[in-house]
Amino acid sequence: MTAGAARDRPPARWQGGGVDEVEVRTALAQLGPFFAVEAIGAGGPAPGDGTTGPDGWRSMAELADGGDALTARVARVRELLAQGGGQPEQAVEVRVAASVVHLGLVARLVAPFLALAVLHGRVPERLRLADLRWRPALGGPYPLALPPAGDDALCAAEDGDPHGADPAALADRFATAVFAGAVREIGDACGRFRVSPHVLRGNAASALNGAASMIAAARPDAAARARTLAGLLLERDPLRGGGLHTAAGAFRRSSCCLIYRAAPGRAGALCGDCVLSRAPVRPA
Repeated sequence: MTAGAARDRPPARWQGGGVDEVEVRTALAQLGPFFAVEAIGAGGPAPGDGTTGPDGWRSMAELADGGDALTARVARVRELLAQGGGQPEQAVEVRVAASVVHLGLVARLVAPFLALAVLHGRVPERLRLADLRWRPALGGPYPLALPPAGDDALCAAEDGDPHGADPAALADRFATAVFAGAVREIGDACGRFRVSPHVLRGNAASALNGAASMIAAARPDAAARARTLAGLLLERDPLRGGGLHTAAGAFRRSSCCLIYRAAPGRAGALCGDCVLSRAPVRPA
């Protein structure tokens, strides 16, 4: 997609509740760093623009435009994984680094939007990478921001009562807007590093479960809503088949993120929700 085409695309629009923007951002930040969403001024980069705006903000569309942004991030993560195991860079497969990058990008992206749905009953009508800004930091959740148009729409007045929202309808909208939108864009981009669709789907499912678990831990009053919405999303495309919750409430993904292969001898530890793990998984 060209920068001009991305600029012409309508910005993200939001369905639901008239809650003050500052209150929304404060509530998200209180859930933890994966949920914090910042605001940027009108001087930020245009959607699809690869330039750096004020304070280092960049359009997230650069991750899916076939340019250097994603390649550089995968290369740096590969280098760090190799260093962590005391190995040469060539010992770590590129697809392993790309899967780790994908999981980190998706986890950061999904968390605030899941919280908005759970806490405020609001879901974007559509969400594309061109709607978002980021600073490509490593070593923790990267800073994430909405452009001015998205900020205005963030508090659009509509029925946003999370207690009155139909969970199935909310899941339908979320699956279409977020997972079939910006998350799919990231997955398609990471696929060129030979990460299989099965692994990508599992990564997205794991990111969803992680976000729901963090919401439940920080807001016990919203735990049931978070788990219900996550469970419904796992039953819908494009996450269908990526993981499941057991009758006891535990989550198990249907694939491996591959990070164990970054360790010497490809004998690293497995994640708690990994399909390869024999240990019982803990409830979400």
